[in-house]
Amino acid sequence: MPGRTGATRLPDRYIWTRLAACHGASDNGRIMLTPSRLTLARTRRGLTAAELARKSGVPARAIGEYERGLRRPKAAAVESLAGALGFPAEFLTAPEPPRPQNAPHDAQATAAAQLAIEFNGWLDRLFVLPQPSLPPPRTSPQGTRDAWRLATGPAPNMVQLLESHGVRVFSLPVDCAEQEAFSCWHNGTPFLFLTPTATPEQARFDAAVQLAVLLGHDEPHEFAAEFLMPQRQLPGTDHRHWHVGREQFTKWANVHSLVPGGMTRRETSKLLTKVFKVLRENGTPPLHVAKELNLGLEELNGLVFGLVLTALPGGGEPGPRGRARLTLVH
Repeated sequence: MPGRTGATRLPDRYIWTRLAACHGASDNGRIMLTPSRLTLARTRRGLTAAELARKSGVPARAIGEYERGLRRPKAAAVESLAGALGFPAEFLTAPEPPRPQNAPHDAQATAAAQLAIEFNGWLDRLFVLPQPSLPPPRTSPQGTRDAWRLATGPAPNMVQLLESHGVRVFSLPVDCAEQEAFSCWHNGTPFLFLTPTATPEQARFDAAVQLAVLLGHDEPHEFAAEFLMPQRQLPGTDHRHWHVGREQFTKWANVHSLVPGGMTRRETSKLLTKVFKVLRENGTPPLHVAKELNLGLEELNGLVFGLVLTALPGGGEPGPRGRARLTLVH
């Protein structure tokens, strides 16, 4: 590439052959790029077409035509775009990405959610995951506790509770930290995304709020407070001071011993912890998972940030393909 001393540029024919072998190309040697994939990758990086053009050297007008499906790029252009976006070139030629329902207005966070939904689809092909078992819409906090047979006292680990009832819980990557927690649906499966910078108490409260959103409640914060710890189970509490917003929740949780001793760390995912453990035992390290998804390892780490106790280093050689179907016991 110009301006990079010692850099070796692969011949266009070599690049075209590698991509075409995986995804095919038209007769004139142009790659069958998936337009929505390019938009997804660009949005995930928070770039405009003009900014991507400056980073990749591909004209902004051409990028717009690629994203609208008006023109197919040459292999070298696909490689340049992929390199600038930090995605493998194969990501841009994969099938159409999922489109979640009720996604937030923040396009970058929605793009991260699409990647998480793809990851979940990959897991669904390997594991028997808990099926959604939410109570009917607008079920009251106590009705939800009864339906899920929760004992008297504070609700248990919210991440693990939601996972056991079929809600897929992921983290928003750190570069989406300004986006508040949100939930959405895809093909009948509920998804919840937690903010990576939230305190342990905030993350727990956010999870309860999003449960209320999934159930269609108009006052999700009130639902969350009552679900986490019913008022009637707090003797001596003055009803007039029952205000539990995000700002007050940390103090409220400690004062009322919602979590014995307070919360020293965020609630973690039992499901994802088991998944990565089983995958490793079957010869599939996180790096191989990322490659299967056409993602970088850092991108995969961002989706599980704070939900697994240990980091997800790469390493290791991938095990044999065609492994037996695995069942996750929760």
